Amino acid sequence: MVLAWLAMTDPVSWLQVEQGWNVVTSDGVIVGTVAQVEGDKQSDIFDGLAVESRQPRQIRYVPGEQVGAIYPGEVTLKIASADTAALKPFHAPPPETKFLPGKAPLTLRISKWLQGKR
Repeated sequence: MVLAWLAMTDPVSWLQVEQGWNVVTSDGVIVGTVAQVEGDKQSDIFDGLAVESRQPRQIRYVPGEQVGAIYPGEVTLKIASADTAALKPFHAPPPETKFLPGKAPLTLRISKWLQGKR
């Protein structure tokens, strides 16, 4: 009985989930491994997981609402193994484009310099 207690670990944050962790359904079936974690780490918003299964080889998306407890090395789902077939294929989101302010045209910069504005 003491050994079973020692084997249990506390749940961890979604921020600690790593690629390759097992994904287990509510009925205890390992349905695949974590291929990718979707979310905004800066805002602590978890969107979901891309889960890669071996038989058949495919990557499906598990929305965050369907993710249960997360333990080191294992993510549990709130759905049963029979329900995983209804999960949609994973499509990676498009890369984010960041627009940085550019320099003003050279003529404008020279004009401002000549006018004493910097």
